[in-house]
Amino acid sequence: MDVNPLGRSTSLVGGGNLQRFSSRLGRLSHVYLKDQLKGASEYRRIAGYFRSSIFDLINEEIEGIGKVRIVCNSDLDQLDIDAAQKAREQLLKEKWNDVDDAVESFFRRPRYQRLYEILTRGNVEIRVVSRKQAPFVHGKAGVIYRPDGTSSAFMGSLNETREGWSANYEFVWEDTSADGVAWVEDEFEYLWELGKPLPDAIIEEIGRSARRIEVQLADLKPSEVAPAALVEADIYRKGEELMPWQRAFVSLFLEHRETYGSVRLLLADEVGVGKTLSLAGAALVSALLGDGPVLILCPATLTTQWQIELKDRLNIPSAVWLSTEKAWRLDPDEIPMPSIGAAGVVKCPRQIAIVSTGLIFHNTEERKHLMSRSFGMVILDEAHRARGKEDPEEKERTANNLLSFMFEIAKRARHVLLGTATPIQTDVEDMWDLLKILGMGAEHVIGDAWSDWRSTEKAVPIITGKNKVTSEREAWPLFRNPLPAAAENDVIFGFVRDAIQLRPDRFVTQVSFSDINDAFCRDQFVDDVLTPKDDLGFFQRNNPVVRHVVLRKRSTLERMGLIPRIPVDIHPLPGSHMPPMFNGLGLGTSHAFDMAYEAADKFTKVLRKRKKSAGFMRSLMLQRLCSSYASGLATAEKLLAGRSLDDEELELELGDEGLTLIDEERRHLQTIIDVLSPHPTDPKFDAVLYFLEERRWLELGCIVFSQYFDTTKWVAEGLTGRLPREPVAVYAGAGKSGIYINGEWKSVEREQIKRAVKERTIRLIVATDAACEGLNLQTLGTLINVDLPWNPSRLEQRIGRIKRFGQRRDRVDMLNLLYHGSAQPTVDEKVYAKLSSRMKDRFDIFGTLPDVIDDDWIDDEERLEAELKNYTNRRARANAFDLRYAGDVVPKDERWELCEKVLARNDVKKRLSRGWGERDRADQSVPA
Repeated sequence: MDVNPLGRSTSLVGGGNLQRFSSRLGRLSHVYLKDQLKGASEYRRIAGYFRSSIFDLINEEIEGIGKVRIVCNSDLDQLDIDAAQKAREQLLKEKWNDVDDAVESFFRRPRYQRLYEILTRGNVEIRVVSRKQAPFVHGKAGVIYRPDGTSSAFMGSLNETREGWSANYEFVWEDTSADGVAWVEDEFEYLWELGKPLPDAIIEEIGRSARRIEVQLADLKPSEVAPAALVEADIYRKGEELMPWQRAFVSLFLEHRETYGSVRLLLADEVGVGKTLSLAGAALVSALLGDGPVLILCPATLTTQWQIELKDRLNIPSAVWLSTEKAWRLDPDEIPMPSIGAAGVVKCPRQIAIVSTGLIFHNTEERKHLMSRSFGMVILDEAHRARGKEDPEEKERTANNLLSFMFEIAKRARHVLLGTATPIQTDVEDMWDLLKILGMGAEHVIGDAWSDWRSTEKAVPIITGKNKVTSEREAWPLFRNPLPAAAENDVIFGFVRDAIQLRPDRFVTQVSFSDINDAFCRDQFVDDVLTPKDDLGFFQRNNPVVRHVVLRKRSTLERMGLIPRIPVDIHPLPGSHMPPMFNGLGLGTSHAFDMAYEAADKFTKVLRKRKKSAGFMRSLMLQRLCSSYASGLATAEKLLAGRSLDDEELELELGDEGLTLIDEERRHLQTIIDVLSPHPTDPKFDAVLYFLEERRWLELGCIVFSQYFDTTKWVAEGLTGRLPREPVAVYAGAGKSGIYINGEWKSVEREQIKRAVKERTIRLIVATDAACEGLNLQTLGTLINVDLPWNPSRLEQRIGRIKRFGQRRDRVDMLNLLYHGSAQPTVDEKVYAKLSSRMKDRFDIFGTLPDVIDDDWIDDEERLEAELKNYTNRRARANAFDLRYAGDVVPKDERWELCEKVLARNDVKKRLSRGWGERDRADQSVPA
């Protein structure tokens, strides 16, 4: 054995040497790797994790090697590695960004630049393998090949990082024997075949990081604000992104802002396409550009979802107004601020406020206060709730409270955005109600009060092509009122505006066509406006709907490969095999449940004699009882004790006087408690357990949904008792999230649960609807609806949690649970019997259903069937009015994930965290 300062060498029988090196005998960075790689022709390396420092020490040597192949550990599960390329890219990008922050990125820019140059030169190829196949901790190895045909293998405990070779105490063994080289080659090739190429998305992110610079808001054009603010928000750092059609909507918002000054758009994307993020992106840009306070109006059941989506996906601070407490809540996981009275609704402590539309429907004090101030932007989600109805005694449709409020508040807002998946509920007039909102204080939408576009009788036949516009006399009133901006696609708008010298900020003219003196313009008008092109008339291509309604259909996005097309198998369906606990489509119940159901019905009937809100209470009581025995019991106990049900809509229905009970009402509530309290089990829980164990859904991963936290908590507690070694996560709002293990509860943040599900350390999650927005659970393959909110769009949102890119199953399963009352059918049973026959399209299970099943439809089974038929028939007629969407599915601008000009996240948060009315010096330099 030879001993020298560099290490110890042993000659091997058959040829070759075994050389040992350690940090004790010299700096390994100088005595081994760099020297060995000089002049090498090929290099194969089994490394550890892929990090930015992987070539720190040897970048110059790597550049000169003809072929370099490196296999790295990705710290991903094998199922993630085998997932679709898009999903794998997302997960790897999230891992990459886990070890980075703004300060580190600043210091590492030279390193990123060198790494990017190496990875794009063409001589280096990197693959990644799962942690299961190769959980690299130590035991890295490599083979170095030289032009003269010699080669050597080495293995040791270190990577090509400067710290590993220069600072750490490490060992390296080099083997120049043919057997030693062949052994390492075999190990390398085995792992190489298992690996997947390092995604281009990671290489692009490295290049972006190398060129990244932080800028001030004043340094950006308006079109640059959104990508600069969002590229390092959580949605991008976690490997996701705003989808192309969502970015296109934000771009359209900016185009209209520049062209018209006031943006008025109706976003009518179908359910599951992601309207919230589109609207939120526009709100972010508007707030950062200093347009003024942002007011988001949505149903009470969606306020928390909105706040969670803004916080978790886009890192946007917001405040939710809690009507019962008369206080603002700044974070979905924190307690509200102190109560400040109804007037406090106009003193929002954040730039973006989220307020329940229930306050508007019920003519509350808050409604009056909101009407007193101006806004930069007003967003109305679920905008189809703002509508009128025909009144035989009136010429105009009678507006409901929400619609009348929106007519007024739109005049006090610079921008108005409306969101709904069903702008036409049953009649084209429904959408015209929404267009009239957009037109309040904005003549560029549908013109002035005398515009023909305000009448569906005149406008719809023209838009659908039923009526052809062939004369100047017919065309000019439609063209001039409103007269769009010169920036619109058809150049004739600019020619006419120039000819009549119409100011850029005016959109209606009283000039007659005969008064236009420009002969060229008149001839061009005849050619462009009166001559059909591509089988479409001019006003089919240019009208208020095309300009101000944005609609992207799920089928179109699926066809383009932008949304995965995954079928859903529904259980149970008529004619399918039923598990033993089912009786028809429902679960067999006990005499105790029938007694409780009857008592709940009697309670609301007695209440109806003295309370207008009894109808709402009946719906709520029966839905909670049909959710679970536990929910029905908890509801009765809370009402009897005078405690809040934590339901804002109910509180608004009851009004200031609240709910005081008389003896007869108390007796019925006590009956519910008496019959349900001693009940040892619930058939819904038995069904959940059956599908998890007997149908092996637990192995596939499962999410269990409920509308109510009482049911969610009860299901989770039951599951941890029956599956003691299985972690059961509870995903809910307002500090209610956590994990059960062996019956023990541990409160955790929602982000920790999402991460654990993504990493497959949790495969069973019980969640409420309020918290599900933005929850991506493609690692789970099944879904159980413990209860059914008769809001098909809510059900679509639930199934959308698992119908995502990266879903490893070709099809997913959804179980719907409802009770079969032995004495009388339950509300859920009656509704589901009517709906299930319409849910047979596995690719579009909710396509023939209305957004919401009105409570008064449910009281009468025949009326429910009639209303559903009426909806289908009228919707079919309305669909003949073909809504074509404005804007492109794919945006015209560059990809946001490659944005190099970055607004510091803290600066964005600081600006958006100011209250209404607060301003600072930075506002004076905001791009207009």
